[in-house]
Amino acid sequence: MWRHIASNAVTFLIVGLFLLVGLVGLADRQYRAPGPLADAICLKVSSGENMRGISGDLATQGAISSQTLFRLGADYSGKADQLKAGSFVVPAGASMAEIVDLVTKSGQSTCGTEVIYRVGVTKDSVQVRQFDPASNRYVEQVAFEPGTDPDPAAYTAAVAEPDTRLSVLVTEGTTVWQVVSALNANPLLGEDLATMPAEGTLAPDSYAFAKGDTVASLIDRMASAQAKILADAWANRADGLPYKSPQEALIMASIVEKETGVPQERPEVASVFINRLDKGMKLQTDPSVIYGVTKGQGALGRGLRQSELRANTPYNTYVIDGLPPTPIANPGRASIEAALNPAKTNYIFFVADGTGGHVFSDNLADHNRNVAKWRAIEAQRGTTDSSGN
Repeated sequence: MWRHIASNAVTFLIVGLFLLVGLVGLADRQYRAPGPLADAICLKVSSGENMRGISGDLATQGAISSQTLFRLGADYSGKADQLKAGSFVVPAGASMAEIVDLVTKSGQSTCGTEVIYRVGVTKDSVQVRQFDPASNRYVEQVAFEPGTDPDPAAYTAAVAEPDTRLSVLVTEGTTVWQVVSALNANPLLGEDLATMPAEGTLAPDSYAFAKGDTVASLIDRMASAQAKILADAWANRADGLPYKSPQEALIMASIVEKETGVPQERPEVASVFINRLDKGMKLQTDPSVIYGVTKGQGALGRGLRQSELRANTPYNTYVIDGLPPTPIANPGRASIEAALNPAKTNYIFFVADGTGGHVFSDNLADHNRNVAKWRAIEAQRGTTDSSGN
């Protein structure tokens, strides 16, 4: 009897430990995940204030999802007693871990003017924003495309100020060539980069920099961030995926990135291409063909020609079997995670639905009907787009 009781106790203890480890892991992921903040805010920390006080301020301003988890994370990292007084810019999407690092590091971040150099898929832009104390938000002063002659006065004044915050924002789906070209053209960065990194290896995100920083230093940070994202996602991948290496997963993630701009669709889009690989079907994805034409050096700016869709090239997924040889863009974290944890579906087709998203199907008859609906929408709009897969 006592042996039976002892055995049950050990079993309950083991189960309890597994549950505890699972909860700790979940909490850690939430603590480090991108936060809910849609726009940058100014967080003012008074002398003598503690983590409980600023956690309330952050929650009120919509920067964190849990005050308790924020404080526990600060305690666990040993930073709860390292709070610095000052005014700190909390960037959009900052995780709780990043905010703790921000308010405990040496130096003070001034909530004043910021200049954002945005590297986009179709065009680049520069935005100058001024912090507005009344609304506790940044207000745009001017936005323009690089190379504007002359530079707007607000921009010239902003970059002349020593306290202006400078950052590069790399959007999801850009290519390595686009990122390096934009950085090399930035007048505030030094030592242009002559050698292109491998495609897909730069993490789309916002990166602060200082005048005179080298292009290579920024590229190294982007590459390190992407390597970590991919390694973490690979370690937590679903079973049974048709990838031989993390590189193949990165290639798939880049295809997912280019095929949809709707975040919640990414796992479904990934499932379509994985199902095709499993069935021995060709991927038939236009963005890969386009990359083969442009070599990633800017947008195509037109529809694909029939000759391009028939050409036997390494990136023509209408002709080749399996994945293209390299990624076709820099995928973001969400696309990488979708490629490694796709939705479980039987879908093998999808086509645009006219609202910016797609409609999915698991057989050709339904897909053809969906394509016909899309063509009707195109006809009404007077456009032509090859958005059926």
